[in-house]
Amino acid sequence: MSSGLEVGPTVEWLREPDDRLLRGIHALFTSVVELGGAIGFIEPPSFEETLAWLQGVLADVAVGDGGLALVTDANGAVHATGCWRRERSAVFRRVAGLHKIATHPRARTRGLGRTVTQALIGDASVAGVEVVSLGTRGNNHVAMALYRSLGFTEWGRLPNCIAVGEERFDDVRMFLAVQPQAHGTALESVEPGTGARRPCPAG
Repeated sequence: MSSGLEVGPTVEWLREPDDRLLRGIHALFTSVVELGGAIGFIEPPSFEETLAWLQGVLADVAVGDGGLALVTDANGAVHATGCWRRERSAVFRRVAGLHKIATHPRARTRGLGRTVTQALIGDASVAGVEVVSLGTRGNNHVAMALYRSLGFTEWGRLPNCIAVGEERFDDVRMFLAVQPQAHGTALESVEPGTGARRPCPAG
């Protein structure tokens, strides 16, 4: 059966609600989770859960704080997706998380995960993001190899903290500096630094 992607994947950006693409995203999430894929759901999400997630992402997109990338075929089926969302804390506005990077089981081995991830990195960079981060299960060696090949570095690991029934997985966190620091001065090596422990005043 043809996937409709033989010419090469093209990324499109979803910026407003689209019922057809929403149903395609829901079908993709369902297929991935049914096979044990780790995209933030223990059970396949309901249509309402997918809709709520999409509405949240599109709210970020509307104000320049996110991007939702899709790879579809000529029939409109969604073969891959992923999003970036800017961190909400005022001091982390130059940081964005990559989420829900997923490829439909029937479209794997075509490099769509790489295509989507690279597109998300580029789009976030244009929006002024300096660092992107992501998380993956510690047993997802294929995903970690992909991210490392794109320049990501592991910066932390919470052992056995992801619980799926009786199974436990490490939560692996990775980051990539996507562009030079635009403004400000790095003070990580300056002592004592705001917030550092200081001697208590006498008296």
